Amino acid sequence: MKSILEAIQKHNLTGVEARVVISDNAQANGLEIAREFGVKTEILSHPILKGWAYDQNLVEVLERYDVSPNNGLICLAGYMRILSHEFVNRYKMHIINIHPSLLPSFPGLDAQKQALEHGVKVTGCTIHFVEDKVDSGLIILQQPVRVLDSDSEETLSERILREEHKLYPQAIRLIAEKRISIHDRKVKLI
Repeated sequence: MKSILEAIQKHNLTGVEARVVISDNAQANGLEIAREFGVKTEILSHPILKGWAYDQNLVEVLERYDVSPNNGLICLAGYMRILSHEFVNRYKMHIINIHPSLLPSFPGLDAQKQALEHGVKVTGCTIHFVEDKVDSGLIILQQPVRVLDSDSEETLSERILREEHKLYPQAIRLIAEKRISIHDRKVKLI
């Protein structure tokens, strides 16, 4: 999230503004980072609510900040809740996420650990549109990262994270500049 906010602040994302950062965790580091950049924050702490019952509150907050299915892009960054079918359909093709692997390989949690356990020589990160199934959406951008024989989960994660910080703002720029087109299950850069 910080790399996105820095790109906005440096005017590297023309026409893009961060309207709100939302978290379900009042202690999330991202909330303080958002405040440092002058971005409004909201905390939605409803531990009992799940699925659409929770996500209706999310919709209310987004609408309060004028983020609608026709006006805005929802960028998930460290958001660990599974979004409901209703929410994903409401904001279809307006929610993007980052994942620390070259999807469709190693979806879900512990992607770096999965890559090391499988002995792959290359992994990386993926920016994708969010769909109902976890880490299954259309791929916008990917960046490979070599896996070194000496890598631990931590060292591999650090190198992937450096690439994520570059890739996420690039994907947002492409979307904001309307430089992507979608044909079947392929996102093409135009």
